[in-house]
Amino acid sequence: MIVTNIETIPGKRIVEHFGMVSGNTIRAKHIGRDIMASLKNIVGGELKGYTNLLQESRRQATSRMIKQAEELGANAVVNVRFSTSSIAQGAAELYVYGTAVRVETGGAAT
Repeated sequence: MIVTNIETIPGKRIVEHFGMVSGNTIRAKHIGRDIMASLKNIVGGELKGYTNLLQESRRQATSRMIKQAEELGANAVVNVRFSTSSIAQGAAELYVYGTAVRVETGGAAT
């Protein structure tokens, strides 16, 4: 599955359009991470617990989007975007969406 944030895939021609696909995950903060984040705010530095949480959230949401695209028969998702929103105190949604398409598998660009 080709996944890209641009509208086309260089060297490939889109031959079928399936529409928008998406995936999401909602994550809650972790009290242990909050304590460590508070300490890091004092001394500075990367909040690695939250970095890892966001990386896993992106992977999970993207995987769900790809699964939806595969079920439609797509072999690529173009124009991919990520969005986040607060759901409740201490919980946030990570949402990914794009356009599922089928591209030529062997050929030249248009």
